[in-house]
Amino acid sequence: MLVKPIEKHLFSIIEERKRQSLFRSLQTSNNLVDFCSNDYLGFSQKIEQNSENYSFPSGATGSRLLAGNTQFIEDLEQEISDFHGAESGLIFNSGYDANVGLLSCIPQKNDILITDEIIHASMIDGARLSYAVRYKFKHNDVEDLEKKLALSIFREKTFDSNLKSDENGKGTSGATFIAVESVYSMDGDLANLAAIVNLSENYGANLIVDEAHATGIFGKNGRGLVCELGLEDKVFARVITFGKALGCHGAIVLGSKNLRDYLINFARTFIYTTAAPMHTHESVRQAYQLLKSTDFSNKKLHHLIHFFKGQATQISDLELIPSLSAIQCIIITGNEKCREMAMKLQNTGLDIRPIVSPTVPKGKERLRICLHEFNTEQEILRIFEVLKK
Repeated sequence: MLVKPIEKHLFSIIEERKRQSLFRSLQTSNNLVDFCSNDYLGFSQKIEQNSENYSFPSGATGSRLLAGNTQFIEDLEQEISDFHGAESGLIFNSGYDANVGLLSCIPQKNDILITDEIIHASMIDGARLSYAVRYKFKHNDVEDLEKKLALSIFREKTFDSNLKSDENGKGTSGATFIAVESVYSMDGDLANLAAIVNLSENYGANLIVDEAHATGIFGKNGRGLVCELGLEDKVFARVITFGKALGCHGAIVLGSKNLRDYLINFARTFIYTTAAPMHTHESVRQAYQLLKSTDFSNKKLHHLIHFFKGQATQISDLELIPSLSAIQCIIITGNEKCREMAMKLQNTGLDIRPIVSPTVPKGKERLRICLHEFNTEQEILRIFEVLKK
């Protein structure tokens, strides 16, 4: 069989990636103790148990702008918006779609977009598509963010105010945007949202916050870090994903009604895709019923976070990234060494995965350990028994 040149090219790149210990492959958990999923509250199992009596069509049959929209979805969007203290919201098929759609269509040519240097890949991809002038600030460094904002103000003063519309009629606003995560997915640390909001107000910037890993964990009934700090009216847009603590799939962009209408008209990841099926939206509705329940509590999860951090301090040479979230990261420098340590933990029945470069910076490879309501102190102790050896 004749091997095409493109196949040889792909093979050589894959082999080189293997030689550099950068090769990614899929694996299953094989009934190991879950320390790697984002199902922090165990909602995925609860919702599955509650869904047995429901029957829905297998597909939405079209995009939301064609056959895929229902009153159920629009009511759900408003219910979620009300829960998080927002005026309006628009559901996307995934958190990736939401971030790419939002960041690619809101900041436009001649606008300025300033992002934390370690924002999620979906935000990076959206930013690349935006045509905005882009700056990055050092991770969680508010002083560096202010320097970038000062640059944007200087640029705005020298910018021709005669703004013209593009071929789609969107126009350019000469606006400045800041994009951050409230809880960073790879480090687990929290953004200094209060200080960032103050800067955004002082410099007239519009703040975009991805609450993926804060929803369900922070704020009253898991409303998120923005709500916990009372900053709902200070944030231009929030992205709430359903695939983390809510145990479902999809995401919603929260903001004003104007923002919702704009996204419906210009967010390509919303316009040009088939809507999610009804059973997906029903699962999300049930997740929010669990959050709003008088029985809801995430106190056990926060206890386990505190317990984990206490155990980590007992190993003197262990480098733990400071985090108050369910994401706890132990630095194991080097791709091969990090993978070997993860394999040792997996061999003892603990599903802990390595996060290696280039996903994280070289030298900052780590074991990313996700804690859940259903984990136990004994399971956490087993992690440290392996690490001590």
